[in-house]
Amino acid sequence: MNQQASAFVTAADISRLAGVTRATVSNWRRRHPDFPAPAGGTDTSPTYDLDAVRAWLSARGQLPEDTPADRLRTALRTHPGDTELALHLLPVVLAAARLDRGEREALPTLRDDALLRWVRSATDDGANGFPGTEDAAYAPEAAGPLRALLQCVVTDGAEAATDVLAERLLEDTGGTGTYLTPRPLTDLMARLLTDSTGAFPMSVLDPACGTGSLLAAAASAGATELHGQDILAAQAAQAAVRLRLSAPERAITVRTGDSLRSDAFKGLTADAVLCNPPYGVRDWGHDDLAYDQRWAYGVPPKGEPELAWVQHCLAHLAPGGRAVLLMPPAVAERTAGRRIRAQLVRDGALRAVVSLPQGAATPLHIGLHLWVLERPDPQAEVPGTILLVDAAASENRDLDWATIDGTVLSAWRPYLADQDGFTGAPGIAAAMPVTDLLDEAVDLTPARHIRPASQQALRPALLTRQASELYGQLSRTATDLVGLSADGDWPPAGDRPRDWRTATVSDLLRGGALSLLHTAPPGRRTRSGQPQPRPEAELGARPALTAADVFENRPASGTEADLPAGIALPSIQTSDVLLTELLRVRRTAVARVVEPDETGCFLGPHLLLFRPDQRRLDPWFLAGFLAAEQNVNAATTGTSIIRVDARRLRVPLLPLAEQQRYGAAFRSLHELRAAARRADRAAEDVTRLLSTGLTGGALLPRGHGSA
Repeated sequence: MNQQASAFVTAADISRLAGVTRATVSNWRRRHPDFPAPAGGTDTSPTYDLDAVRAWLSARGQLPEDTPADRLRTALRTHPGDTELALHLLPVVLAAARLDRGEREALPTLRDDALLRWVRSATDDGANGFPGTEDAAYAPEAAGPLRALLQCVVTDGAEAATDVLAERLLEDTGGTGTYLTPRPLTDLMARLLTDSTGAFPMSVLDPACGTGSLLAAAASAGATELHGQDILAAQAAQAAVRLRLSAPERAITVRTGDSLRSDAFKGLTADAVLCNPPYGVRDWGHDDLAYDQRWAYGVPPKGEPELAWVQHCLAHLAPGGRAVLLMPPAVAERTAGRRIRAQLVRDGALRAVVSLPQGAATPLHIGLHLWVLERPDPQAEVPGTILLVDAAASENRDLDWATIDGTVLSAWRPYLADQDGFTGAPGIAAAMPVTDLLDEAVDLTPARHIRPASQQALRPALLTRQASELYGQLSRTATDLVGLSADGDWPPAGDRPRDWRTATVSDLLRGGALSLLHTAPPGRRTRSGQPQPRPEAELGARPALTAADVFENRPASGTEADLPAGIALPSIQTSDVLLTELLRVRRTAVARVVEPDETGCFLGPHLLLFRPDQRRLDPWFLAGFLAAEQNVNAATTGTSIIRVDARRLRVPLLPLAEQQRYGAAFRSLHELRAAARRADRAAEDVTRLLSTGLTGGALLPRGHGSA
């Protein structure tokens, strides 16, 4: 008898299946004797029979309607050897995405034999373009997972299906040392490749490409030839698929292998290189590569693998070509690497070092550096300066990438246009003479060379007046905060937390209790694939509320020019509930209710707008529960970009009068949080100003000169 293989799931899978947190699953295991017993795994990481879990959840009314993504996850777990299958399914996603809509929708309805014939035919021509998939056979037992994959592509899109496959691949490889370069950072790195005329290099290489995020940024900026290599076949295959989905008109080559030991692009001379190399890998091939021709600036010590990557990238550049690498800050100062750093500086190969705030990329507790390199042109004069930028100097605690971009590019572009005439920005950027850097340590850390504003620029009388004004602001915000903090009497619910019935947003949408609106991010590209210039904002244009505005609880700062053209743009109304769609570093999603003075603004990208029927749902009640941390965590999707799946969020089913009581509580918490942030900013402003005045000699301590 042909019996279907059992699928086993972990506690994390159960939490995702039920739309709850992992802590809730742990509570179920402890409190409910009928919870399914472990069917495998270990004592510390048990696994459970999927059918038994589904039956238990269904009996309790905790089993949401299956989504195509959930069915694909189940199909992958049910299939024996599913790790290899997830890898082999990646080119199928691309093959299906290339069909027109009608053909794509017909695929899941095919008989098994016809479906398998289509898959083998559709992937046969392009098998060599996807590392690790060359031997994909697609046996008859793969028909079920294939059908689930194709239904996911039809319903949720190719990117969402790729994300599900990536989840499975990441689980089985362990994901050790595999980190995504955040999108704002990849965009900044790509912008640093643009030359002084605004032209972008045509061919770009990433020798540690991961899932291809840096190459995708290069494609968006205008690169036409993309070359990538990664040591993990699963990562390289993802890069190949994601790049072909996002940039189908580009020439894309992705290969697998260790770039330092086994360079898949020997002989390639690229216009530019983007790279986020692995950090601290001591077994990088030091002994085997001691006489490698790439070490034009010195043989990298065993403990300096990043300097091996620097020289590998330079070796692949044409004269005058530029590379941007994301580096740990220790590379700028470690003693073992000072000779190579000195040679890079002396020969003009290192053009800029930029320090980033903590949290810009993994590891989040370290402020990483960007190194901008340029392969020296033998016919050109060696530059006499290096640009140092301290983008972490502004203490940008909330990672405002617009500010970071502005800080870096407002220094880099003028320096690139006129290196001799660049004057720098006090405390932020400076063009350092090469001779000043070539001391015994050759320390390239920007903060150790950039001088603060000169004492002559400080005006004592002006600082005194500004300090008085800031103290007044601090006093007012502190008074507001104390007033809102007076009522701290919140009654307990009883011996145990309340246990209420909930409905998903998907259920509420079907029932007409609310509607959901969203603005797609602007594409910024023309049909020819060239970058589309950002339109200028028109005078009197309607403002747009951005995700950053919701995070910062500030008025609308965007304009209609920031939004995609050619589509109907949603306008926000009073009592709409806004929820940020993308999760930020060390932050959960943020919700707020639209006030009357914001009515008429356009809805910016990466925001979810919930418009409740106020006869059935209180807006502040809805905002409070939608943004609850455990609710958001259970509804997130994706591995490369963490996104909130709005339809999976849950809301308690309570009478309107009780909703309004909860809504009033959530509104008071929102006001308390906003007042605390205003007081925090005021305290930060006054302490920074006073510290600058005291250390710069413009202000005196209290009681100075008294007896």
